[in-house]
Amino acid sequence: MDKRELVEFFDGLAPTWDENLIRHDWKIERILDIADITEGVRVLDVACGTGVLFPDYLSRGVGHVTGVDISPAMIEIARKKFEDQRIELINGDIEEVDFHEPFDRCMVYNAFPHFPNPAKLIGSLSGKLRSGGRLTVAHGMSRAEIDRHHAGSAGKVSVGLMHEDKLAELFKPYFDVDTVISDEEMYVVSGVKRKV
Repeated sequence: MDKRELVEFFDGLAPTWDENLIRHDWKIERILDIADITEGVRVLDVACGTGVLFPDYLSRGVGHVTGVDISPAMIEIARKKFEDQRIELINGDIEEVDFHEPFDRCMVYNAFPHFPNPAKLIGSLSGKLRSGGRLTVAHGMSRAEIDRHHAGSAGKVSVGLMHEDKLAELFKPYFDVDTVISDEEMYVVSGVKRKV
């Protein structure tokens, strides 16, 4: 998967991203409960797009949200939508962005198949979390639905969504995995970073 193709693909979708969004509030609430998004935490939102989850984070009273996306057009739309001082937006490749302090929570929502090297991503994200911080990879659809959804035009910029048990194995060098869900409604793998 070529990162330039990825940028072009999502830049092209950005203008209509929000109007084409399928959102189920109850699924998002459950995912954010699992992700332990609570008052005062610092959240890293990976592949944040136009900021789909930002209102949900803010309604839970988070201390700060850093959204990172490789698509300049997605970040530009997010900047226009959100002026809250608790939100920081970065256009860049998450595996190459350095932060001066670790995060409490990291969320990869509806984006995981667009990372061609999942093991590298998980390792990189573990380094951006404090000990005791939580990483959550989640989709508001089943694994089969995600794969069908990506089989069309997104096929060239995505890989199949790996089996949840395989993803949990990738977490294990860094995280104590306590949630693995893959059913007709959602896909979630979440764990707490071990103390080093």
